[in-house]
Amino acid sequence: MNKLVSLLVLSCLAFLLAENASATTLNSAGLKKFPDYAAADLATAASDKPLYIKFWASWCQPCMEQMPHFQELYQQYGDDVTFIAVNIDINEKPAAIAEVIKRFGLTMPVWVDTEGQLALQLGLVGTPLSVLINDQGQQVYSSHLSDQALDGFIQRLAAGQQLPAAQSSEISKTRQQQILAPYQQGSHYLFFTATWCDWYLAQSRPAMAEQCQRVQRGFNELASMAPEANWTGIVNHLWTDEAALAEFTTKYAIAIPFQIDNHGVLFQHFNVRNMPLLLKITDGKVVTEITDFSDPARVIQQLSASN
Repeated sequence: MNKLVSLLVLSCLAFLLAENASATTLNSAGLKKFPDYAAADLATAASDKPLYIKFWASWCQPCMEQMPHFQELYQQYGDDVTFIAVNIDINEKPAAIAEVIKRFGLTMPVWVDTEGQLALQLGLVGTPLSVLINDQGQQVYSSHLSDQALDGFIQRLAAGQQLPAAQSSEISKTRQQQILAPYQQGSHYLFFTATWCDWYLAQSRPAMAEQCQRVQRGFNELASMAPEANWTGIVNHLWTDEAALAEFTTKYAIAIPFQIDNHGVLFQHFNVRNMPLLLKITDGKVVTEITDFSDPARVIQQLSASN
C-alpha cells in the first residue's frame, strides 16, 4: 500500500514538473510507426493541427485504465486534433503493443519512441503522460490524469482557441553534457535497472519482475569478481525519487554506488531499452552489453574480453 501511495505522490510531482514544459521543435529521432517501424515525423503528422501525444507502456496499469477514454477522445476530436499514442519502448515487446491495440480497439496512430529522444525532450517522469501541443508547435498542457481538465484543454484546442505556451522544463544540452561527462573517459561498468521492476511488473510482466529480482539479488557476487572495476548502478528515473532509491539499496544491499538517472539522460544516450542491463563503457562508447546474468563467471569473461 505504501508503494501505491508513493506512486500517487510521484505522479502528482511529475504532473507539476511536466506542466512547466514548453514549446520547442519536437525531436522525431528514433520515432517509429507501429507495426512496420517505419520512420515517423511529428512535423509531418501534425501538419497545421494541434497535437495530442500520449506516452504509455503495455505493462503500465494506469495506462491501460486510460485507454478507453483516450480512444473516445480520438473518436470525438480526431478530425481537429492529431492524436498519437507513443509507446516508451522500455521493457516492451511488439506483441504486447499489438495486444493493447486490439484489446482497446485503438484506431489512432501508434508510434514507438525507440531511442527515448521525445520522452527526454518532453520531460517524461512517469506514464501515462498526456502532452498537448497547439498548432504553433507550443506545449500548452501536460497531465498524468485523464480527467475533465484534460478534456477541456482538448476541446478548446479542437475549437481553434489559441492557448498560451507553458513554461519549459526541458533539460539543457549543457546539463546533459554534464551528466554524461564522467563516462566520456576511462572504463566504466554501468548496471541499469529500476527500483520498481521487481514489484511493479509482478502482475503485468511476471517473468521480467522475476529476472529483476534474480539479477539484483546476485549482483554482489558478480561485482566481487571484478573488484578493480569502476562499477556504477543507474536506476531509471520513472516514478523514482531518493526515498525509493534508498528503499531499493537497503532491500538488495548491492555493494556498488547507485544513482537516479535524472531526466533519463543516460538511458537515452546509451539507448537502454530493457532492464536489467550491464554495459561496459570505454571512453564514452559501449563496448560490451550484458543481458544474460545466469553465469557470473561468463559475464566477467565477456567484460574482460573487450579490454
